Amino acid sequence: MVMNKSIAAALVALGLTAGFSGVVLAAAPQGHESHGASTVELTLNNGQKWQTDEALRTGMSQIREVIDASLPLIHSGRYSAADLSTLGDWVQEQVDFVVANCRLPEEADLQLHMALTQLLDGVNTMKEEGSQDQGAAAIVQALNAYGDHFDHPDWQPLVD
Repeated sequence: MVMNKSIAAALVALGLTAGFSGVVLAAAPQGHESHGASTVELTLNNGQKWQTDEALRTGMSQIREVIDASLPLIHSGRYSAADLSTLGDWVQEQVDFVVANCRLPEEADLQLHMALTQLLDGVNTMKEEGSQDQGAAAIVQALNAYGDHFDHPDWQPLVD
């Protein structure tokens, strides 16, 4: 997948800020049962969800809505490689929108970038031959982790 320069720079900055060597170390999904467990875990803000802004809520709501509608087609094998690529590109555009327009305090922003990295890892896995279900499960996990860690009114978890 081709990342635009702003998201790539943001992810490198996140990795450096978080003390990693240049990249965010989010593991690829381990299989459908593990739902893409990551080596980097999101945390709460002293037991509370992180604040959000309108741009973040808009972008994440749109991603959630489209992924929710796509899951039955993905799981039934009715999405072609081209369909999955188009879906992944669309998710990338939404992530780019969030990165460009979301204005959160630094600590919340670091957590957000971890969530977005997990989301994009799922998209990449979903585009791999034979990995559609694993990638879809990782995307669902990433979206649900976002909802568990960010104050997004009316957010509903997805069921994979």
